[in-house]
Amino acid sequence: MTSASNLTSVIAVLPVADYDAAIAWYAKWIGRQPDVEPADGVAEWQIAEQAWIQVSTDPAPAGQTTVVIGVADLDAQRASCAAAGAPWGEVNDYGFLKTTAAQDPAGNTITFVQEVAQEEGRPG
Repeated sequence: MTSASNLTSVIAVLPVADYDAAIAWYAKWIGRQPDVEPADGVAEWQIAEQAWIQVSTDPAPAGQTTVVIGVADLDAQRASCAAAGAPWGEVNDYGFLKTTAAQDPAGNTITFVQEVAQEEGRPG
């Protein structure tokens, strides 16, 4: 087993069939064009210090990926996405966390998750 301190970054790879449609969709909710396009049919956005989303042209597995992204404020994230023309689904409130999700043009699922602080003395 590898020590957690040895881990330095994560890249979520999202396969798509229509690269241009995917780039447009991700650019809307992230708020910018890709940070890098290291190869034909590959685009990457840095979404946190050592966390990246990579969209890559790969029609066979397109639409079969789920990525979960933690956020500090789910309502603010939803509002930001809606203002950019990329609305997300309804909020699911489980008491200890809230989630919302959307599907990219290929059908991949992107889920935002916010941990909710529990009141002291309440089960969590």
